[in-house]
Amino acid sequence: MSRRSGRITLQARDSNTPGPTVRPPLKKRKSEPSKKKLQPSAKKQSYEIQKCWPADDVSPCLLIETPHKELEPTDPSGFRQYSFKNLFIKASPIPRLSWASSDDVWIKMLNKELSYVHDKSYLQRHPNLQPKMRAILLDWLLEVSEVYSLQRQTAYLAQDYFDRFMLTQENVNKDYLQLIGITALFIASKIEEIYPPKIFEFAYVTDGACDMWDIQRTELHIMKALDWKLCPETPISWLKLYSQVEAQKDGENFLEPQFSQETYIQITQLLDLCMMDISSLDYSYSILAAAAFCHFSTFDVVHKVSGLTWESVSSCVQWMSPFMDTLRSEDKPQLKTFPKVDTTERHNIQTHVTYLDLLRKAQERQIDSPDCQLSPVASGLLLTPPSSAEKPANP
Repeated sequence: MSRRSGRITLQARDSNTPGPTVRPPLKKRKSEPSKKKLQPSAKKQSYEIQKCWPADDVSPCLLIETPHKELEPTDPSGFRQYSFKNLFIKASPIPRLSWASSDDVWIKMLNKELSYVHDKSYLQRHPNLQPKMRAILLDWLLEVSEVYSLQRQTAYLAQDYFDRFMLTQENVNKDYLQLIGITALFIASKIEEIYPPKIFEFAYVTDGACDMWDIQRTELHIMKALDWKLCPETPISWLKLYSQVEAQKDGENFLEPQFSQETYIQITQLLDLCMMDISSLDYSYSILAAAAFCHFSTFDVVHKVSGLTWESVSSCVQWMSPFMDTLRSEDKPQLKTFPKVDTTERHNIQTHVTYLDLLRKAQERQIDSPDCQLSPVASGLLLTPPSSAEKPANP
């Protein structure tokens, strides 16, 4: 891909009838009467995960309702408690850290699963959009990321910003998707990159479809819509944690990667392909990463590094099987060399392959085998079945 990649066409298949033109959702907010500013904002329920497991034992986390800032709780111990359905975990799998409490780091990551919400149902709010348009946009963003040697985390932050932003909007026209996508990548690069590309470079790759002013005003619009919550735990950050915990040896620096780069890029390619499918938003990011890890390891290892039960990840592993089967029929990804990127860091740079073609093949496999079985791991071993105590009561 050249640096001037040009406009992208987001026309989905079987959509011959053009939709009505919709006013762009990027207009300036009208000033509100001063009386409205004085009115208290509506209360929102919020929850957090509290450490409640006994030592060396498995116990479900609890969701604890947090007090509202405007109110002083009279009885903090009387808050209702809720079981967190998909996260039944033991004490933190992270080894002891010299610079922080491993339990605190683990709980903070789990709490982000609650506060950063994504849902594929946002397409119902945009009648002119189709899932294939999202796939085309994300494929282009991955291509731009490779051209500018951006981190994998940057590309996944952009995907998260895009999906969460669309959840807050209504009737967005397909003509604005490229602007929203490139702006999301611009924001993500400023969050994650040490030397992010300049704004004119992001405008340049759109081949005139978006200018710098468009990106600037859209940037503010997106950040306000996201309530400035820009630091989710993405599937990449969960995968890196799982890989590091599995490969960690006593006495080694936890911040220095110990896992195999070759295996890591194979798992990330599976995640890349799965994230192109909008149904991936049915699962939390931690479960997506754990399911991808399952296809290259055994469940016993996944349970050790994530604490997740088989019941939590089995449906995602099964959904992911056609994607894994598709990649297995292709050549294995190879580590690429990037200018100004050290060889020890090249596995962190986002790469791009013909994801749209691979996505089509994977979705055809889903149609042909709607009840596909769990796929074997790449090493030729079969996934370790869960023990009787971990199997759901009503499969």
